[in-house]
Amino acid sequence: MKTIIRVGIAGFGMASKVFHAPFLKVSPHYEVISVLERHHEESKTLFPNVQVVRSIEELLQTDIDLVVIATPNETHYPYAKKALLAGKAVVVDKPFTITSEEALELDALAKQTGTLLTVYHNRRYVADFMTIQQILGQQMLGDVHTFEANYFRYRPERRPNAWREKPERGSGILYDLGPHLIDQCLVLFGLPKHITADVRIQRPQAQTDDAFTIVLDYGFLQATLRAGMLVREHGPRYLIHGSKGSFIKYGDDPQEAKLKAGEMPDDTLGVESKEFYGQLHTEINDQVVNEYVPSQRGDFGLFYEYLYQSITEGSPLKTTALQAYNVIKLIELALESNKKKCTIPTEGLIEV
Repeated sequence: MKTIIRVGIAGFGMASKVFHAPFLKVSPHYEVISVLERHHEESKTLFPNVQVVRSIEELLQTDIDLVVIATPNETHYPYAKKALLAGKAVVVDKPFTITSEEALELDALAKQTGTLLTVYHNRRYVADFMTIQQILGQQMLGDVHTFEANYFRYRPERRPNAWREKPERGSGILYDLGPHLIDQCLVLFGLPKHITADVRIQRPQAQTDDAFTIVLDYGFLQATLRAGMLVREHGPRYLIHGSKGSFIKYGDDPQEAKLKAGEMPDDTLGVESKEFYGQLHTEINDQVVNEYVPSQRGDFGLFYEYLYQSITEGSPLKTTALQAYNVIKLIELALESNKKKCTIPTEGLIEV
């Protein structure tokens, strides 16, 4: 008989509705028992028999094994701490915490209590990034010297009621989209040596940062990460250049848009259209190749499949708390670099 992991979800906003609940719903390994919703019972649409509670304390008193924390950023640390102390396995949506100190404390607490703790960095499981991992893993570009990743949107007016756009701790685009780009870069290339960052407010009514450029210096390799809310024509999503060739990719993984439109996960959810295949121009076996590479199939659900293996079989976590700590530390260093208007060393990162 298979083990079923009983789940409690903290929060049922967009993060839960789009990135967590659909995959927990279709997986045979999980059963959602309870959901924390402050004022509504929207989760009953997807989980008719779910127990809706009004506080994190109530959630932790329900019969669950795993807590998925998908609440506003400032609650990630206190909710995760309460869940770990209650002996529950914990998934925290990105960003892990607001400060690196909080991240280290949660990692230490998880180890002290012998409790599983991981962070939902779902952009490891998108079509473009998985394709890039394959190309770089096979050394198709030679030694990479330039990596550029862009995460652009066009939203000229701020959303007045959105907590991500209020001048609060952990709000703004750096904490929203920065973790995606930084985590991908760390997975591909490891820890950088120096960081230079420009973080700014571009929209007239904006109250928190809505654009950034981060340059991570690895020595031979320079990685540039950009995000902004005033970019109507997005241009390439990724540009990668190496000693042998280049890879250029337009478009974005289709999963998020489909999930927001109400589609449920299936084998076609993360399949990219041919028009968004990336261009590979390189040299293979002394022959110049210039072609479009079929994208890997993206699948956010892999996060929960791998997590199930970690819970039931003891396999290593794909995303550890210390990996997520490095992301938060680099966000802090980016803010420091922006404040000082200079390049600074990436002190405080942990090799994992």
